[in-house]
Amino acid sequence: MPGPRLLPRAVLIYLSLSGLLVGVWATFFPRSFYDDFPGFGRMWVAADGPMNEHLVRDVGQLSLALAVVSLVAARTMQPLLVRTAAAAWLVNAAPHFAYHLRHLDKYDTSDQIGNVVSLGLLAALPLLVLVDSFRRAEFDQTPASNQARASATR
Repeated sequence: MPGPRLLPRAVLIYLSLSGLLVGVWATFFPRSFYDDFPGFGRMWVAADGPMNEHLVRDVGQLSLALAVVSLVAARTMQPLLVRTAAAAWLVNAAPHFAYHLRHLDKYDTSDQIGNVVSLGLLAALPLLVLVDSFRRAEFDQTPASNQARASATR
């Protein structure tokens, strides 16, 4: 039944694309990432202090690693891997979001909104996947669902 797994898979793919965008940009074009992220004439990274190429590349490589794990999780939809990918994103995104909430004064109003929305999504979406995964596990453990699975395999 592909329907119930569509939302967590879509979220994992979205997170993967986010990781790939940040990862490729920061890893291979660190100066541009520093000067131009998130694009469209905005400069969110440069507003936070001097350029550190090593740090920017590290962020890029970690984002690529998260993207790889998330893509595999989205492909397999194996519960443990889905939860691991979502938890890894949450561990990364929640403190990042909290940091930016405390440092919005560096930005104009539209960039403040952009920071809160984009980083808030990166923190909320993995939480959504985790909650869905554990709810699904509880549902899968009910006697009725076990009986239905047994009937379907006969």
